[in-house]
Amino acid sequence: MKADQNTVTRLVKTARGQLDGVLRMMEEDAYCVDVLNQILAAQAVLKRAQKEILEAHMRCCVSQAFSSGDESAREEKIQELSQLFEKMNR
Repeated sequence: MKADQNTVTRLVKTARGQLDGVLRMMEEDAYCVDVLNQILAAQAVLKRAQKEILEAHMRCCVSQAFSSGDESAREEKIQELSQLFEKMNR
């Protein structure tokens, strides 16, 4: 992975903590909206981690494929990104 591991690790650990909080809230029969807000917060942090990784991938792996002059490598990266964006927008 080419993204800054410290940043991504911190974000994922934050999301994990928030999800642990969701589980606790569910066990304690917390108010539905409070649980939903906690889930939304975890999703937002994961999206930030996702953005960090995607940007690093484009700066490094995709950029290398495009500058290599290798048509098949370039097409492979385009296909990868296309499939990834499709999954992200579901």
